[in-house]
Amino acid sequence: MNLFKRDREPSRRSIEDVDLDSLLGLVAESLGYSCVFAADGSSLTLSGDREILVRLTGLRREVGRRPRDDWPMLVSEHLANALAAADERLDVCDLDQVKPLLRTRVEAVDEVADLTRVVGRHLNGDLVELLTVGSRPVRPEEAGCWPVPSGRALELAVTNVGRDERLELEAIELSGTPVWRLTGRTPAAATHLRWLGDYLPIPADGVLVVLPDPYTLIVHPVDGIGVVRALERLRVHAVRTDGLSPQVYWWHEGRLTLIRADIVLQDGLARLVVAPPPEFAKVLARLAV
Repeated sequence: MNLFKRDREPSRRSIEDVDLDSLLGLVAESLGYSCVFAADGSSLTLSGDREILVRLTGLRREVGRRPRDDWPMLVSEHLANALAAADERLDVCDLDQVKPLLRTRVEAVDEVADLTRVVGRHLNGDLVELLTVGSRPVRPEEAGCWPVPSGRALELAVTNVGRDERLELEAIELSGTPVWRLTGRTPAAATHLRWLGDYLPIPADGVLVVLPDPYTLIVHPVDGIGVVRALERLRVHAVRTDGLSPQVYWWHEGRLTLIRADIVLQDGLARLVVAPPPEFAKVLARLAV
């Protein structure tokens, strides 16, 4: 059965290309479309109740990195999302078209079903900064079509976040400990850590940070031994909000580092057991003098 045709057969094609094209044709047919491939294999046109151009450069790169068992899922997702995006007249594989829509969002690692199916970077061991378009993460096969690396695309998204809004800053207290709360309208508050110095004075030793939800930052300056009490108050608050992360972090020199602090029950009383990273332990030792 002839599932699809090509404008022109290239002189040399790999077995992987042939197998992928066959799979694309089968999935397209199951969706009610026939397909015609571009001569260079960089795209195909779905024909049915409408015509839709589907770019394939990123998909071909992605399947080259994945086992064959993953190919049906990758192809099905790629074509299904191309059809869904056609209703919105949006081609995520076209960087010029989506560049103004790129944003970032921070998520807990455990909340991301499959890190191989999103584009992003680790902020630390338990938080990732995802590249998004609209309200959804960008997939590797979409970013693979762009003429820039993913890291550059993330920086474009960060720039867009900075242009979108300025967070609202207010002074509040957590059980008597003064802190700053920064809130925004979009789920990219953590991205604004890069510009925290534009909102409030940042000590040389940085600040403590909790992320109760994607729209909020709560920070306390590391400027005295009172930071130990602040660490306890922030940890308890983060646990109670049950939001983006229950942990406390240290923002210093452009890095977000986890401060391991566990709340334990001993003789019926709750107390905080802190295991700070070595660099932060040195800061605490210096502040205690």
